[in-house]
Amino acid sequence: MPLPPVALAHVADYFKVLSELSRLQVLCCLRSGSKNVTEIMEETGLGQANVSKHLKILAQAGIVSRTPKGVSVYYEIAEPFIFDLCELVSDRLSFRLEEQSQQLKQLESLRRPEVMTR
Repeated sequence: MPLPPVALAHVADYFKVLSELSRLQVLCCLRSGSKNVTEIMEETGLGQANVSKHLKILAQAGIVSRTPKGVSVYYEIAEPFIFDLCELVSDRLSFRLEEQSQQLKQLESLRRPEVMTR
């Protein structure tokens, strides 16, 4: 049964959150455990305003959670399946690149006899 357009809109919004490189960097940084903004900045090289903006978006999407500890706020992954999703996409991209590489090798092998006869 296909998803209704309203549900698909929510799926699209979720993927929009994941479509930003800096947000993926922040997520990868948090994979090893909870961190505050300063630790995320140090690990990713992103600026404070940038990290804070992306953490807010990730928190609104429910992908990360925030926990106040003293004067700091620590962020952690709330949806660990996100890494399964990223690995699935990475594996698929790797497979496609390997297929393209094989096709290029086949094309190159077709050209070689021509080069040798010159």
